[in-house]
Amino acid sequence: MSTEGGFHVGILVFDDAEELDVVGPFEVLAEWMEHSDLKVHVSTFSRDGDGVRLAKGMRMVPAHSADDVGPLHLLVHPGGWGARALMADPAHLEWLRLVRAQTPVVASVCTGSLVLAAAGLLAGRPATTHHHHYDELAQVDPSVVIDTEARFVDDGDVVTSAGVSAGIDMALHLVARLESDVVARTVRAALQYDPAPPV
Repeated sequence: MSTEGGFHVGILVFDDAEELDVVGPFEVLAEWMEHSDLKVHVSTFSRDGDGVRLAKGMRMVPAHSADDVGPLHLLVHPGGWGARALMADPAHLEWLRLVRAQTPVVASVCTGSLVLAAAGLLAGRPATTHHHHYDELAQVDPSVVIDTEARFVDDGDVVTSAGVSAGIDMALHLVARLESDVVARTVRAALQYDPAPPV
């Protein structure tokens, strides 16, 4: 994988995407920029470049549209209630297939994997999603080998995570995989991410 000119990460945003699906990986990958030797650049984009309203009301103005975000090394596709509209949108699914053909790694958070499955990108592959949506993923594509134990599933060019906060774990894994464990641990320490739930 060439990183000439930098390593470009794009996080897709859309109406009713789940907030932490977007900002969890964004925080990890943006912090990676501060510690990486790969000239990492992370940006958000929507299909048309317009602002979006996320699932719980957060409004976001992305940096780019899909047409001007440029070639990516890593695409992150969040989930959330808005993923259901995308699963039924032939134009989005075709766009996703085209992007997948040009992008070395495509990653999804939570129910973003349902959209990947609807586009045919998970056929016959191991994957995961939010634990409330295993059955739905199986309905979208019965050939998907669903891992009900993993926080994330790395199948090389396609990586899927379980629900919401699991996207943070997946993003840290991707930093370790794409650069090094040392850099990933540095990012984790900078974010003081050390889960010890109080309840």
